[in-house]
Amino acid sequence: MPETGFQLDPRLEEIGHPLAEWPLSRVFLFDDARFPWLMLVPRRADIVEILDLAPADRQQLFDETMKAAEALRAVARPDKLNIGALGNMVRQLHVHIVGRFQSDPAWPGPVWGHGERMPYPAHMVGPLMDRLRQAFGA
Repeated sequence: MPETGFQLDPRLEEIGHPLAEWPLSRVFLFDDARFPWLMLVPRRADIVEILDLAPADRQQLFDETMKAAEALRAVARPDKLNIGALGNMVRQLHVHIVGRFQSDPAWPGPVWGHGERMPYPAHMVGPLMDRLRQAFGA
């Protein structure tokens, strides 16, 4: 089974709200109210780079990334989407999909390392997650 040995890095779990379980990836809402931000973590053991995935999993990750990006664009209506798999702080492969606005606090620079993360207030996170799940078609 491809998920054998998969363990989510606790640092990813700490900063995300679980949204969905897709065929390959666990999908999270990144807990930073400054930016609409999704994160996909392929459920494969010991994967650091996209290159480490089997070819079929690479295609699945691309498809799931596009599905997440489409949903985020539909719900948040950002000016721009940033998509990346950096892994400098957490080596476990994870893909970020970040909605950017010309009015956001980091524009036009990167969101990473800009200011302090601002967790979503409880009254906001649930409705946002519901809208994203609806956009996922779940």
